[in-house]
Amino acid sequence: MGGYRAVPASLGRDSVYPAERGSARAPRDGSVSAAQAAEWDARYSEGEGARWSGRPNGRLVAEVASLTPGRALDVGCGEGADAIWLARRGWTVTAIDVSDVALIRAQEAAELAGAVVEWVRGDALQTPFPAGSFDLVSMQYPALPKAAGEAPMRALLGTVRLGGLLLAVYHDLNDEHREHIKSQGIDPADYVDAGDLARLLEDEFTIELQAVEPRIDPPPDHRHIADVVLRARRR
Repeated sequence: MGGYRAVPASLGRDSVYPAERGSARAPRDGSVSAAQAAEWDARYSEGEGARWSGRPNGRLVAEVASLTPGRALDVGCGEGADAIWLARRGWTVTAIDVSDVALIRAQEAAELAGAVVEWVRGDALQTPFPAGSFDLVSMQYPALPKAAGEAPMRALLGTVRLGGLLLAVYHDLNDEHREHIKSQGIDPADYVDAGDLARLLEDEFTIELQAVEPRIDPPPDHRHIADVVLRARRR
């Protein structure tokens, strides 16, 4: 876990069905463009086996372990380690990602773990969720494009219920890391960062934490060792 996972703004289908324990059903479809889905399916198909470690992100564990479980939304869930960890701790979890390849792996991992998660294949900025429906919205290293505009981003933030928590974690990027990411075809400047997100939160959230923190349990030989952590509660 722990890389850029795109959740692009696009139009597409919108049909619904939940995942169930032991079910082989595919993730339900939200709104996603074929081009963006194909791009990220290709990324997840590079090499052999899983792209990420299969462990939940350490910052999520540190921030959420003591919370009373409720309803959670995992934005850009990738291969599902965070969503599975939440579900096994008693959360009712909806997890969304643009990549069908990633979600199939996530569903398989959930079945092995005996975890119930609703998997959604779609764009988190275009797939509608009911306002105020989640006690926790988790964004671990999200890639939410600025080109989508503020309205879809505000709608996503609006899914946090009153008193609920938003947890967003970003890479603390230095110039070298930015250039490395750009060399892979992704420009961090094109995506909402922690500062952009904080400005969107001013009217309806109380920011409890916005700080650079050491990364917890980083992958071996990983280029970055710190996170920008933003934790905010809806008021």
